[in-house]
Amino acid sequence: MSPSEREGAAARAPLRHPGPSSAAFVRLPRFARGQAIGLLGGSFNPPHDGHRLISELALRRLRLDRLWWLATPGNPLKSAAGLTEMHARLEAAERLARDPRITITGFEAEIGSRYTWDTIAWLERRAAGVRFVWIMGADNLSQFHLWRHWRAIADLVPILVVDRPGSTLRALGSRAAHALARYRWPESAAPNLASLPPPAFVFLHGPRSSQSSTALRRAAKLDGSPS
Repeated sequence: MSPSEREGAAARAPLRHPGPSSAAFVRLPRFARGQAIGLLGGSFNPPHDGHRLISELALRRLRLDRLWWLATPGNPLKSAAGLTEMHARLEAAERLARDPRITITGFEAEIGSRYTWDTIAWLERRAAGVRFVWIMGADNLSQFHLWRHWRAIADLVPILVVDRPGSTLRALGSRAAHALARYRWPESAAPNLASLPPPAFVFLHGPRSSQSSTALRRAAKLDGSPS
């Protein structure tokens, strides 16, 4: 077993009822050289069926071995006000995922990363030989050009963009979509996306959910439920 595989095989901290002091120190999930692993980042505040729908679509269409939900310590493009504690978001995400191929992790807090580029660059060093794919909803493609080192992200890993209600035209007309247009592959290439040399992205259509974390938080406030 290679050093990367040994590190990847190390047991991660349990997600079942983690204490507040250990919640931000979830270990890097298990991995093995050659695996195709999807990365779905977000605050998951709260997680919802849209996250699971995107994940199931990516697992099936890209033929991924695993998919990791990366619960961020905080989105630099959003206010931290109303951000639920990490351990509560991890537990809620685990309850929702209900798929042995989906792993919930908060390891970004452990390595001190708040930016996607830092996370992916760190993974490329620590998990050499793993074929990572970054997964985002079409709504995120619309603002991808605002992300730190967004062009470098596209140079590091293939990207799957999943259509979202009301976001199709805005996403495909965005600055990032135009900049990466020559690297766009047809949907028929989705099963091979993890093996394509970056830059490479696929815009994938499929079942869509109109749910969003923002709308769920707003509804919770209206009915007086804890957010």
